Amino acid sequence: MQHIIDPDRPIIDPHHHLWDIRQTLAAMPASHPFLQAVGLSPLYLLPELLTDLGAGHNVVASVFVECGAYYRAGAPAALRPVGETEFVNGVAAMSASGLYGKARACAGIVAHADLTLGDAVADVLAAHKAAAPERLRGIRHSVAWDGDGSVLGFLQSPRAGMLAEPAFRAGLAQLSAAGLSYDVWLLAPQLPDLIAAAQAVPDLAIICDHVATPLGIGAYAGRRDAGHAAWLANIRALAACPNVVMKLGGLAMAFGGFAEFMADPMASAEQLAHSWRPWIEPCIEAFDPDRCMFESNFPVDRGTCDYATLWNAFKLIAADASEAEKTALFSGTAARVYRLAV
Repeated sequence: MQHIIDPDRPIIDPHHHLWDIRQTLAAMPASHPFLQAVGLSPLYLLPELLTDLGAGHNVVASVFVECGAYYRAGAPAALRPVGETEFVNGVAAMSASGLYGKARACAGIVAHADLTLGDAVADVLAAHKAAAPERLRGIRHSVAWDGDGSVLGFLQSPRAGMLAEPAFRAGLAQLSAAGLSYDVWLLAPQLPDLIAAAQAVPDLAIICDHVATPLGIGAYAGRRDAGHAAWLANIRALAACPNVVMKLGGLAMAFGGFAEFMADPMASAEQLAHSWRPWIEPCIEAFDPDRCMFESNFPVDRGTCDYATLWNAFKLIAADASEAEKTALFSGTAARVYRLAV
């Protein structure tokens, strides 16, 4: 086992997935680098998660974020994602028994609902709440889209501008009314859309995933750093919306075009901290630590590093922060935003 930096520091991992995508991968050629990365963990359930949580860092709890797993077969389309919530709530109950260690896996659940249903999404939210009344914390409906379809491949959202659509805005309002937060995955060029949405629904707690995913592949190959200034201006504008918090991570995915992705040998924590610092530190400066949280995005991010190395990299980036700031970044913000009593 590698050296663990600051091993006793409590961590709440606010963003990971669970899945069995073996059949999906077998039917889908790995033409996109994203598929190459997730292909490293085709089966990622409680045993695999516990292996990562126990890799040396003091992970005390985690939050599951939707990933299209275990949908209800034969159910109406709008209610199919409730199957994922039922499944994850069962995993969380297993973990809460204490039989598998002290970490409380999936203590919070971020489910999926189709927000284009508008006001009608209220029935779906009620079904999710019924499936996990003690653990449902929010909804994620990703809107990642780019004019170059090769950037996202099969992950491309149906169309641009979804956050501005009246039905989607009505769906966001339903989240606020239900006391749920909104996790959103989008790409750096889409940040103005999120700024407008956050201003339009000021009572909704919004969590921006993956530092808004700077791009360095497809049409953006070799241009990631050239886009930093525009990204930073939008990050600062987004931070001016007090209802938005930022997840710090996701940079180990393919989309940023970082040299460390799928590198052999695997990059060190020091290398990752050097590459990611220009994208993480400005977010902390703009939002303040009380509105930022480090995330693993596992097992997706295994395409760059293992779980222990990832958190070591984050700890190197935060090395000069105060004790209070470190507490916020590694556990406090996540506990507050996702209402976790751990």
